[in-house]
Amino acid sequence: MPVHKEDKKMKDTMNIYYDEEGDLLEIQIGEPTPSYHEEIGDGVFERRDEKTNKTKGFAVFSFRKRLSSKKDINAPLLAHVQLN
Repeated sequence: MPVHKEDKKMKDTMNIYYDEEGDLLEIQIGEPTPSYHEEIGDGVFERRDEKTNKTKGFAVFSFRKRLSSKKDINAPLLAHVQLN
């Protein structure tokens, strides 16, 4: 399998938060900035920076319900992820 050299590495951190009472999964990328949300699927929202339009995270409503019904959650991922 060929090894690809990455030109650009992801410097932001990713924080994952789940609100059990509200059944909301939130994924935050990097430091919080003034942002807006855009619905990209049924109950799935992408958070974007107001100035740069860069993706800053995602919110998934009814997360546990989706897991129990095995309903897919699709969101674009435009980053290289490295786990240490």
